Parts: sequence; structure tokens; C-alpha cells
Amino acid sequence: MSILSVNAGSSSLKFALYPLEGTGSSVRIGEAEVTGSIEGLEPSGQPRISFCGAGQNKESATVALPSGQDVFDAALDTLKTLLATRFAHLKVQAISHRVVHGGAFFSSSVRVTSEVLAQLATLNALAPLHQPHNLAGIQAFAESFPDVMQVACFDTAFHRTLSPLETTFAIDRQLTAQGVRRYGFHGLSYQYVTQVLQRQVPRSAGRTVMAHLGNGASVCATTQHQSRATTMGFSALDGLMMGTRSGALDPGVLLYLMEQGWTHDAIQKLLYKQSGLLGVSGESADMRTLRSSHSDAARFATDLFAHRVVREVGALSACIAGLDVLAFTGGIGEHDAVLRQQVGEALAYLGVQIDAVRNTKALGDSVCSIHADNSAVQVWVVPTDEGRVAAQDALAFL
Repeated sequence: MSILSVNAGSSSLKFALYPLEGTGSSVRIGEAEVTGSIEGLEPSGQPRISFCGAGQNKESATVALPSGQDVFDAALDTLKTLLATRFAHLKVQAISHRVVHGGAFFSSSVRVTSEVLAQLATLNALAPLHQPHNLAGIQAFAESFPDVMQVACFDTAFHRTLSPLETTFAIDRQLTAQGVRRYGFHGLSYQYVTQVLQRQVPRSAGRTVMAHLGNGASVCATTQHQSRATTMGFSALDGLMMGTRSGALDPGVLLYLMEQGWTHDAIQKLLYKQSGLLGVSGESADMRTLRSSHSDAARFATDLFAHRVVREVGALSACIAGLDVLAFTGGIGEHDAVLRQQVGEALAYLGVQIDAVRNTKALGDSVCSIHADNSAVQVWVVPTDEGRVAAQDALAFL
């Protein structure tokens, strides 16, 4: 028996197959038997699947596209064939889907019905890069695996413990009553990192700040392992500078653009796809590419990214009255030692001291500490596993 965890995006599909171990009430999620992704799912793309079984080397292959077949459907057929041939011993009992926005409707994972999908579709405008593709993925999997339970797991659910002081915007209260408020995101990642810290870092029950840094980026502050403040808000645009997203922006800028004749679609494209590291550097949204570039613009973009992280970590630390543990996760947080060093040095006033050797050796393949022995704040690198959290939530419905 197993649970298939998936994350459907605009041009890719990430997946992981988790076996169920134990019996009766002691059933638990085991280590992933296979993890992988299918890239190139845009309408004109050439899909390619890559996957790695437990303890095996990575494999990849082109996805066959029969004449007239939808690209995503072809990808699903390839995934089904892979599961039926290479992992037939693990019958899929449920499919857990990462869904970015649960809005005010859902504060925990939910079994998918047509009514649930209809409610979630009303939130598409709040996360246009993610939500429509998440829901399209659920629909496609429900049709392809008609006898398998589908479970939606929300990035917003972890932040249900935020207080009204954190969730409320200073706008007309009637808009607040309509759901215009802060929700917070990256919840599946924060939930996983929290679980790891609970097991390995006793001090994390105190004042902890987690930085999920990747193409999407945010920071979350917790006490007693519960979300108290976070940088993302009503949509996945707020807070930190990201790969192609602007992060926090004076709303007066948007009024100015509207006065200049910018349309809704043009502004949306600017904020979601033409800003962040890409917009500032003019070169790339990929931190690795910018690190290898020798241009002043690339250097400035990476410095600005680090500055914004420092700024937000400081602000969130103030919300929880100090800092005991700082954790880095996400693609950049797990692999960019330069960024971690920059942030650590800038946060020395809070008691953060990075050990340069430990930091350089932390390659994102295991949980490790990177703080100096005399650091007042413990600093950890925790590779995230959002799929495992989604699978854990789906297990509760079995």
C-alpha cells in the first residue's frame, strides 16, 4: 500500500510515492520509494520524465505524445505505466495534492469533492501562478485514477494559528469580512521543517524563524512550533523578493502604473513573472546562474535578495521577542552557502554566529547545524519534504 504525493504546476509535475508501513493504528509513512518530476508540460513543450527509486541512480526518458493527446494526459499515462511496471507492489491508496491556497474555506487538508474544487477555484486570482494548475492536476488525476481517493493539502493551513493582529489589513473592515486578509503560504514546507526541529532541536520550541528560500520565498516565525508571523499575505506575492516575483511593494506603485495605462494583465505579468531576481538582474531568476555571472547587475540582485531576507528575519524576530533558532530550507536556503553566510553576518546583532566550515559543508542533502559553538542562536539547514507532509495528511483519511 502507498500514497502518491503530487505537485502540479504550469509546466511541471513533481511526484513521490510513499509506502505505508506497520499495521492497524500504527501505520505510518515510510521513506519514499520513488521521487521524480515531469518537465515540459506547457502546451508546446516536449515532456520528459526523470525519477529516482530508493537507492537507485536517476533515470530519465522522453514522454511519448500520441497524436492529438493532451500533454498533461500523456504525462499521467507515463506516470501510471511507471507505477504499474516498476512499483506494482505498492498499490496507490490515495493521492495527496499540494494546493497553494485554501482561503478562509479550509484550515486543514480535505478529501476532494466537486464542491471542494468549486470553492477552491474561486481563489484562482489569489495565486494565479499556482492555484489553477493545482486544481487542473487534481481533476486530471481524479479522471485517471477514478477509484483512488484524492486529498487536497493546503500551504495556508499551517498558518491558521496566526492572530488577528497578524492577519488583518488596515483597510475597510467590510473588505476584511469578505476575506481580504493575510493567509500565509509555504505551509507544507514549514510543517515538515517544524517536525524535524521538534525531533532534533529542543530549543526550537522557543523563538524560531524558518526561511523557505527558493523561486518562491518567505519567512515564518513560530513559538511552541506554531505559526505566529509570516511574510506572505493575501497572495503569494507579498514579503521577500523571489525568483520572478516582486515581494512587498508600495501599493502606490500599482496606482502609478494604472495611471500610466497599464492593464490588469500587464501588472500581473510584471509582479509574478518579470520581477524579483530576474527583474533586478535582467539576466536570470536562478540564483546559481547569477552567482556564476560577473555582472554588477547580477551581484546587486543577489545582494538585494540577501538584504530582504535579513530585513524580514529581523522584523519577524521582533514579533516573537527574539530569536533562539534560525532554519534555512528551500532550494536556495539548502544549497547557497554564500547567502546563508551573508544573512548570518548581518544578523550578528541577534546573536547569530555562522561557522564558515560547517556552512560550506552543508550541501542540502541532510539536516545539519551551521552555527559556531559560541553562537547564541542555533542555525540549521533542513532539506524540506512537502510531499511527505501531504502524504501524512492523506493517511489520516484512510
